[in-house]
Amino acid sequence: MTFNWCDLDDKAVTTARLLALDAVEKAGHGHPGTAMALAPLAHLLFNKVMRHDPADPNWLGRDRLILSCGHASMLLYAQLFLNGYGLTLDDLKKFRTLDSLTPGHPEFGHTKGVEMTTGPLGQGLATAVGVALANRYSHGLLQPELSQSQGLFSSYTYVIASDGDLQEGITSEASSLAGHLKLDQLIVFWDDNQISIDGDTNRAFTEDVKLRYQSYGWTVFKVETAPSGSLVPQEIYKVIEKAKAQSGPCLIQLQSQIAWPAPNAKGTAASHGAPLGEAEAKATRELLGQNPEETFQVSPEVLDYTRESIARGKSFRAQWNEHFEKWTKAHPEREALLARLLKKELPADLAKSLPQYELASEVSSRKASGQALNALAEILPELIGGSADLSESNQVALKNSKSMQAKGSLVSDGDIYGRYLNFGIREHAMGAIINGIALHGLLRPFGATFLIFSDYQKPSVRLAALMGLPSIYVYSHDSIGLGEDGPTHQPIEQLWSLRAIPNFAVIRPADANETAAAWLEILKQKKPAALILSRQNLLTVTSPEIALANLSKGGYILSEGTGTPQAILLATGSEVALAIKAQTELAKENISTRVVSLPCLEWFDAQPEQYRESVLSEAITNRVAIEAGSGIGWHKYVGSKGFVFELNDFGLSAKPIQIYSRFNMTVEKIVEKVKAGL
Repeated sequence: MTFNWCDLDDKAVTTARLLALDAVEKAGHGHPGTAMALAPLAHLLFNKVMRHDPADPNWLGRDRLILSCGHASMLLYAQLFLNGYGLTLDDLKKFRTLDSLTPGHPEFGHTKGVEMTTGPLGQGLATAVGVALANRYSHGLLQPELSQSQGLFSSYTYVIASDGDLQEGITSEASSLAGHLKLDQLIVFWDDNQISIDGDTNRAFTEDVKLRYQSYGWTVFKVETAPSGSLVPQEIYKVIEKAKAQSGPCLIQLQSQIAWPAPNAKGTAASHGAPLGEAEAKATRELLGQNPEETFQVSPEVLDYTRESIARGKSFRAQWNEHFEKWTKAHPEREALLARLLKKELPADLAKSLPQYELASEVSSRKASGQALNALAEILPELIGGSADLSESNQVALKNSKSMQAKGSLVSDGDIYGRYLNFGIREHAMGAIINGIALHGLLRPFGATFLIFSDYQKPSVRLAALMGLPSIYVYSHDSIGLGEDGPTHQPIEQLWSLRAIPNFAVIRPADANETAAAWLEILKQKKPAALILSRQNLLTVTSPEIALANLSKGGYILSEGTGTPQAILLATGSEVALAIKAQTELAKENISTRVVSLPCLEWFDAQPEQYRESVLSEAITNRVAIEAGSGIGWHKYVGSKGFVFELNDFGLSAKPIQIYSRFNMTVEKIVEKVKAGL
């Protein structure tokens, strides 16, 4: 695009600055400083740089802008209003109020034009790496004969990040991987205003960020600021054009003055997270040539000017559609694949591709997971992911796929469009990156590590649940059953901490057949999920047919004793086999029991009450829950008269059978408790 800047651009920037100021002032809380200072950048991106269509915020060919510093949400909301995304002036006046379209931090799926839910610093930038990665893979999958800059996926991912974002460890992890992969079409604007809540960033942040990012493999630019302290749009535009000519990701350093041009508040930490105050707000309006007594001023000429984005968006779409139509005629099979991916549909009879396991065979659920994943990957090219340097341990390696690497990489199985992702030892970034892949819209991403390290990923997992993304978190080494690695690696509280997250499914399969069925159900549900897997071999206690028919219910009667049950044994994962063995022993004493497998409590809780009652009959109060971890949530299922086999310690370094015995998680102890409850 040709750069032109006129008086109306200046007026639009002034309007955006004051909308941010006024919205925060009216709300009585918020973060005005960054939104005011970066108004020239935001206007430039939306009106001079980005290829976007306000009429269709989800257009596949769009450039994406991720506001990593989500506290500066009015920076984004002002542009969504001015550019015609559907926000109204009344919406801006309702900033940070109940049920408004302008919450304190941007929320994906809530406000049109918001590319992701941001708030926790660093998440936006790290997630953007996943978006750019998905864009590259999608290009390789659907249009590899062209360079990416010439194809359907030539769009850019732009990020606005603060000093705080760059201090967070997750951005270091993600930026390191982005540099290693030489991800093109990823441009990050670093707002180096040297202000954080505690004051000058020199208190804690004095490293040479430029050298750090250059060492990651990024190209770094710096834009000079005007003597007045304002950003210079023409200089930013020049640097953006230079960045687009580079290979690999780019970081653009902007040294804005926070809250510019407020006469007393600019450059102060106070302007970061609080209203400027009535007197300062009036002084700022007057300084910018506006009526100091009037708030939310938007002239018709400014709105007409910025709403030209709608016509430009239509033009962008027409150009892209012309290319798309030529592509569909030349590649009908690829077009059919893209159509399926856009609809998020799965091929028919996918269950037939799953591996099957014989009853009484012994297979670890991590191994069964890897076999199911590879079988599905042969049919589903949209399955993409990897492990945080634990491919063999997690068993998620895609055996017939190459590793994504930078062009020219010496890695023997590497390819620029590879679908297996070597995340390195970067669990935190991996969580955000698979969210970014999911946000891109076409792919189904997974990332694997040990369950104990899910603690590194909680912010990303929580955001996946908040956004409703179909991200798949694979966690192996699920309990004390991993054995000799000891307490540091044996997860105790992690299962229930994950289960506490709303809109998030935690699936701990009982055996290999439940594991294979779990993969299929996760893909069908299209929601965020964690798959919890064993290191040790598990006795196969379900048939393929039973698992496929029942796993989607989250819980079901796996084995019913003869006659009326006198007790119910509830279990997940490796402990289901313990329950089955205890049932057998109790039957020898003419004590009839029901064994219930509960692989996913979230799915079970979503079932109709009648079904749940048929499984966990209220009339049977003698219930025993068995899970090799914290029992904090099991009392809901066993009732006041039930008993929970649980761990209130961190585990031991020993053989699994010895650890289970030490913590009284044995068939003998289960039998004792059932009999005691009769």
